[in-house]
Amino acid sequence: MRRFSSAVVAAVTLGAALSSVPAHAGEASGGPGLAHCATGTCHFDVPPGTYDVRVTLGGKTASSTSISGETRRSLLPETAAPAGTGRVTRSFTVNVRTPEGEPTGPEGTPGLDLRIGGSAPALADIEVTRARHARQIFLVGDSTVCDQPGAPYSGWGQQLPQYLRKGVSVANYADSGESTVSYLGNPKLWATVRPLIRPGDLVLVQLAHNDKTTDEATYRANLETLVAGVRERGGQPVLVTPIVRRWFNSDGTLNNGTALLVNGLGVDHPAVIRSVAAARGVPLIDLTAKTRTLVESLGVEGSKALYLTNEARDNTHTSVRGATAYAGLVRDELVTRHLVPKGMVRVG
Repeated sequence: MRRFSSAVVAAVTLGAALSSVPAHAGEASGGPGLAHCATGTCHFDVPPGTYDVRVTLGGKTASSTSISGETRRSLLPETAAPAGTGRVTRSFTVNVRTPEGEPTGPEGTPGLDLRIGGSAPALADIEVTRARHARQIFLVGDSTVCDQPGAPYSGWGQQLPQYLRKGVSVANYADSGESTVSYLGNPKLWATVRPLIRPGDLVLVQLAHNDKTTDEATYRANLETLVAGVRERGGQPVLVTPIVRRWFNSDGTLNNGTALLVNGLGVDHPAVIRSVAAARGVPLIDLTAKTRTLVESLGVEGSKALYLTNEARDNTHTSVRGATAYAGLVRDELVTRHLVPKGMVRVG
């Protein structure tokens, strides 16, 4: 579907780094972890792996701080802290990898880069340590899921980490333009992901948007191959039906093949995914149904903000707002289906 150049990635990263400055970066009262921080970015020279991050927020005045990292991943939602000596502590777990964003994209920068944002950011201290018992949520998907390198685009997998607490991290191996055929065939994709899966890890699979010429038998077989590959590694596969395209009928509904991902051969992708999930005993997140309900409830005008309708005449890819809303739907389903304990997610 879509890909940015490395020049765009560099420009986006630089812009984000200059957007805010930790309130205590130059004050003696700041913690030792702030030695890693400057001009709104904290850099830790660590090898690829999984790391726990503990932040202490607050300053002389009331503050509100958010944290993103690597390729525009939302890691901590905007969090308020009172003025004065009171401090707020939050922790999360982050996956550091190369390439740091899409698997077939640019490598990015070595180590871990965390960017401090929010309406009134105040970072009092930060600590990064290697995670000992983290559970991974691997994402296998396309451009509607991936870590999009440039604004205003965002995949729902890019927004999912902010909903998870310490002990669970997202390893987003979704990649722009991929179908079930290409994901299985590219050595940078499934052949790279599969050996990383450990017993107990979740692997969420949402591939459909680019299977435009894949016949039903092949599509079904490819999904079954992915499921079997996860299980052979001791992981837990989860099949996810694709997010809807914002393509309305005259009556305000999305009941058409374009919106509901029926390809030119008549293959109803969500229906096949549901069938494979039932036949193979795989947990299902019916994101097609969930996103359809949300988009239809917002209507023709209200739903534009979820997609890039105004910015790029794009009714397939989501804005940050839309990706965040859809990531929230995924979070809710992970809890409802007892795939992630309720205490391991953030709500609100």
